[in-house]
Amino acid sequence: MITAMARAATTSDAFNAIAEPQRRDILTLLRSGERPVTDVAEELGMSPSRASKHLRVLREVGLVRLRGAGKQHFYGLDARGLRPVHEWLGGFEEFWAGSFDRLDAYVQDLKRTQED
Repeated sequence: MITAMARAATTSDAFNAIAEPQRRDILTLLRSGERPVTDVAEELGMSPSRASKHLRVLREVGLVRLRGAGKQHFYGLDARGLRPVHEWLGGFEEFWAGSFDRLDAYVQDLKRTQED
């Protein structure tokens, strides 16, 4: 008998939540302001139920906030939840800065070689 391996929870942290490309698309969309689920779904070409599921995951990890206005619910970006991701990525800034410095030195050497 083959048993299915349990899926890792996607709601455990921001890293897992943003691993899904459609969730990253939702966060990018919400940078411009709050939107109801129907707008998110329409903008990104997905069903409202699928958009709702992704928004629920993002809300559970603190990346979006929900605001009710009458019968409509608006989702907005809560970038504070991205702090752990930002801090982790910040550790790579030195690597990239060094890479760009090396690339610049290489280009300058090429220019000098061509001038000679």
